[in-house]
Amino acid sequence: MKEHIFLASPHMSEEGFEQEFIQEAFDTNWIAPLGKNVTEFEKEMSGFLGAKAAVALSSGTAAIHMALKSAGVRQGDLVFCQDLTFSATANPILYEKATPVFIDSEPESWNMSPKALELAFEKYDKMGKRPKAVLAVHLYGLCAKIQEIAALCKKYEVPLVEDAAESLGTTCQGRYTGTFGDYGIISFNGNKIITTSGGGMLLVNTEDAKERAAKVLYWATQAREPARWYQHTEIGYNYRMSNIVAGIGRGQLKVLDKRVGKKREIYQYYQDHLGDLPGISFMPMQDGARSNCWLTAIQLEEGCQVKPLDIMEALEKDDVESRPVWKPMHLQPVFSGCDFITQVEGVCLTEPVTGADSSIGGQIFQHGVCLPSDTKMKEEDLERICRVIRALWQPDAAKE
Repeated sequence: MKEHIFLASPHMSEEGFEQEFIQEAFDTNWIAPLGKNVTEFEKEMSGFLGAKAAVALSSGTAAIHMALKSAGVRQGDLVFCQDLTFSATANPILYEKATPVFIDSEPESWNMSPKALELAFEKYDKMGKRPKAVLAVHLYGLCAKIQEIAALCKKYEVPLVEDAAESLGTTCQGRYTGTFGDYGIISFNGNKIITTSGGGMLLVNTEDAKERAAKVLYWATQAREPARWYQHTEIGYNYRMSNIVAGIGRGQLKVLDKRVGKKREIYQYYQDHLGDLPGISFMPMQDGARSNCWLTAIQLEEGCQVKPLDIMEALEKDDVESRPVWKPMHLQPVFSGCDFITQVEGVCLTEPVTGADSSIGGQIFQHGVCLPSDTKMKEEDLERICRVIRALWQPDAAKE
């Protein structure tokens, strides 16, 4: 039987760093959401990335929620949110009963379009409204045009929340993603470039970062007041990361650079072995940015003889995981009725089955496929994947 190839799965260090930190937690009986691993993981991550403060939480989604709450987002407020992303980016906006306004992508980075963002600011300014936050994403490890986005947020005096859940280790002009905004989001879900099995971290980069981080920690631990008895004056959440989970994270952080290197090798292998196929192109790499290549994603041009579903079904038959590019939020039933801002004129429905439209994000979704990017893959695994894909263009060659 052929061995199953995962899209992206946990990869513990060969050196056993994680086990050392976990064992220490067991030996000292610090199992709960308190202990040395939690505080040291926050220090080590913020120090590695260059953030002013960090709070280890139960998920990246929790980190987004706490960022929005810290930024002052409340019921009835507007939040400008990247449209082409996973729903976990947008869901916390609804947790606070705020209203998302979705911003389309641009083709150079697949991420939030600064031009569309400016159009959104201008539109709502004319109505006397301004968002409480802008929520941008670094999709698949691709750096957004974050400096342009940050400049617009500064111009309109709106906090920037940077969803770097997929881009840990990605840099722009030598600076790590997650540190350009007022808040940065990291995810340690099982499929991320490093994992704690589940978990996330909020980076705080404001002038009063320490104070804001302390407030987030207060909310994340059920908003318990410093009294002898259990007293609460605000609604709190059970969002704190455990000491065991943080121990895994500390060990994983030691091999982050190695994982980024492997992800980039995988991207390059696909480019070298599939790049000559007609109608295929790869996710874009910006000048001055170094992507962690968390997932390698491809696009199939309009009119290409092979469709995304053809690739996914062929790989599935060979016991290989792949998946579509994220379906944009403005096309999701749960967000129907939300405003959507794009730089494309006359957006119209083009794909009746998936509901993809002619927006930039809609087209990336309609024509995109995420290829297996598991850092445990060997060269023979990559050869097998490429052989299956090439056979869709060259069926006779596959029989030889």
